Amino acid sequence: MPPRKLRIELQDWEGNKYVLAMEGRVTRDKITAFLDLVERLGGGVPGGGALWPSRPDDMTAFEKLQLVIERYFPATWFTSREVKEVYEQEFGEPIKLSTVSTYLARMVERGFLIRAGSSSARRYRLREELAPPLPGSY
Repeated sequence: MPPRKLRIELQDWEGNKYVLAMEGRVTRDKITAFLDLVERLGGGVPGGGALWPSRPDDMTAFEKLQLVIERYFPATWFTSREVKEVYEQEFGEPIKLSTVSTYLARMVERGFLIRAGSSSARRYRLREELAPPLPGSY
């Protein structure tokens, strides 16, 4: 049996193109793991379309928060208040602190973030596997 290929092309709302490819023995388990990776990297829900909707207006608050974290806090610890402030500056719309906290907790559950500190001094960070490498690090 010839090797199989799986290729997924995604485009975010900024026009950036992402191409993910898998070659070789493609099994259901490998496809599931592959799609889980896409979802953890910010891809929509299973069966959804692009990595990010075509315009920020089409994005959910959850997706916008993910985008804020990836853009402004890729390798640093941050608080829910800091994310709230950047979100409101970036998108020009208010968001409740309780909503931000709820979504951050969901991102922790889904493996997108790690959490540290007590409930009164909680800090979050993008998982190291998902964070871009620092310049000069190998």
